[in-house]
This record gives sequence, C-alpha cells and structure tokens, in this order.
Amino acid sequence: MKYITRTLENQLIQAVTVFSAIVLTGPRRSGKTTLLRHLFPKAHYVLLEEPDVIARVRADPQGFLDSFDGTVILDEVQHTPELFSYIRARIDRHPKVYGRWLLTGSQEAPVMHGVTESMSGRAAVFQLWPFSTQETPRVSLFRGGFPEVIEKTAVADLWFRSYVQTYLERDVRSISAIRDLTTFRRFIALLASRTGQLLNKTDIAAPLGMSVPAITEWLNILEITGQIVLIQPFFENFGKRLLKSPRVYFADSGLACHLLGLDTEKALESSVFLGPIFEGFVASEILKRQLHWGKNKALYYFRDQQGLEVDFIVPLGGDRIALIEAKATRTPLPQMARPLQRLAAGMHRYKTESYVLCRKRKEADSIKTVAPGVATLFTEDLDTLLL
Repeated sequence: MKYITRTLENQLIQAVTVFSAIVLTGPRRSGKTTLLRHLFPKAHYVLLEEPDVIARVRADPQGFLDSFDGTVILDEVQHTPELFSYIRARIDRHPKVYGRWLLTGSQEAPVMHGVTESMSGRAAVFQLWPFSTQETPRVSLFRGGFPEVIEKTAVADLWFRSYVQTYLERDVRSISAIRDLTTFRRFIALLASRTGQLLNKTDIAAPLGMSVPAITEWLNILEITGQIVLIQPFFENFGKRLLKSPRVYFADSGLACHLLGLDTEKALESSVFLGPIFEGFVASEILKRQLHWGKNKALYYFRDQQGLEVDFIVPLGGDRIALIEAKATRTPLPQMARPLQRLAAGMHRYKTESYVLCRKRKEADSIKTVAPGVATLFTEDLDTLLL
C-alpha cells in the first residue's frame, strides 16, 4: 500500500525534539507501526508480542535494552510493562537525549497505567485512530477507515471477520479472563444494534443473561481497546433537567456495518441503522481530528427530560461552541435546524455556531444557510470548523 500521510505526523516530529519517549496508542491495525517506521526509518524495531522476545525481556530486561543503540520502536509494549521502569531510569540518567524511545500499544488503559506510574513527565502521549476523511477520500461511511480495508475493499468482509476473531482471541483475553467468547460475540453484535442510543446496561445484560457489572467490564474492554466511544452529556444544565447516561458508538463505521450484517452499500442505505451509523461516523471524524492534531477529546451531546436533543456539542476554545445535528441525508431541511435554534437560544454564556451536518452531494456548494442562524456542513468541511 502506498503510504498515506497522517495528520499526526507534525505532532510526533515536534515531540521527539523535546521528549525522551513517545507513547502512541490506538486501536489495533490503525497504522501506528506504519506511521512510526515511516517517520523514523533508521530506528530499531521490536515487536513485543512474540513469545521468544517476551521471554528475553523478562529474563534480562537490562540486557535487552542494552542491545539497542539509538532510537528504538517498541511495538505493543503493553505485553512487557516491566520495561517502563527500566526505560524511566535510562531517561533519568540521560534527560537531554530526546526521541530515543518510541512505544506503541493497542490497549490504552494498560499502557497509560505504565506511563502514569513510571514515566510521568518523560513521555509525550498520542492516540492514532484509523484514517479520517481529512487524510484520504477513500474513507467512507460503509467501509470506515482501517488502512487494510480501504486498500483491499474486495476482501473487506473477510478482513472484518478476521479482525473480530483476532481481537477476541488476543486483546480481550489479555485484559480479562473471558471464557465464554460466544457470548462476548453476541454482546458486541447486540451493542452494535444500540449504536447512537443512550447506554442502558440493564437492557444489554438481560437478553444475554448477564449481570450489569459484567456488562460494565466488557464495555470497558471495548473502550480501552479503541473499539467504541462513549459520548458524555454536556456538563452545563442551563436550569434544565438533563439525562446523564452516555451515548455509545462504534469508533469505525465499517466495523459497525459488519457487526450489523450490512454487507452492501445498498443494504446500508435502506437500513434503519443508517442514521445512527452516520452519527457515529461524524463523532469519529470529529474525535480523529482532535486527537490527530494533538488535542484532548472534547465531544458531548445534549438531551433533557423535556425532549430537546442535539447530537453533538464541540467546544471550540474560549466561549465558542459548535452545535451539530448529524443527518444522513443529502437534502438538509429547515426543520432539522429547530433543535439547534432552541438550544442556542438558551446558551447565553456561549457564542454558539450551529450546523446541520449532512452527506455531501457531488454538486453541493460550500457551506450555506439552512435556517436562520444555522448553516449546512459536510464531513469534508469539519477542518474549517475545528481548526
């Protein structure tokens, strides 16, 4: 596959000039290794998943690290967390040697625990998700953005089946002692059918015959391995009674389609899941831009007990805030703007910018007004909004 430039590149290049270590997390197969090996082609590379390498690390971690001169990429470092303390000691002995340790991990929480415990202040931490529409126009609602999927669309279904199987057998079992993988597969498929909805753990647990604490654990596994995102409600109440449950989306729309059995674009277009999957696609595109530009995640939704609901709220800095309704249509209509207008009218302390975000038509013009105070936006235009 021809290398595709990643938005995160500039952040990484800058970080290696001021930090001794870089930690790059993100979903498995999102392109972390490819990115680092492209940016640092002379670095030593070690995959820490191979049993003989893990055994070597555990038998003699100092000797293992001594075998490398210069920059080294330690891939999937969550498998050898004992290395963090030894790397920290070496950084402390040579604090002015920058960019020597490049670490990747597909399980954010375990990796971050090691960083917090052993390398606080010594490592710059980034997240890399699959491709965004900003990085390549080959990203689509139906196929998502995993590099291998957009390269070989003809075998996308096979790739997703293999991905789920590998993910279950490797990542899930390495985090939790899950024995009933059949039920876990049912859980993932059931969760896909709830995409875009308020998270109701009891509703998910009941058909699986499971407890809410067990469902909570499995949700945590999906979240820390970058498979799902939980969008929290906006933190202001404006004198309203708000719902407090998060909304759940799959981070990759292609994976969501696969789990829902939507095997063609035509099937997706006629599916009741088109709207929720598009919402998840928009959420993912916003988060990718934030993370790949080196910013913190900042994405919320709004819903009160009187029925007022807005899909996404995005802080833009200062007192600016964007209100977004995501609609899987190519024909934005004025009535789609009404929730935005109602919410904006009550947000007196903010400078609001309101948008109905739709799928772009080939002949579509640039941003235009769909209703007073509300513009039409397309996923391709998110860069102008979030920059």
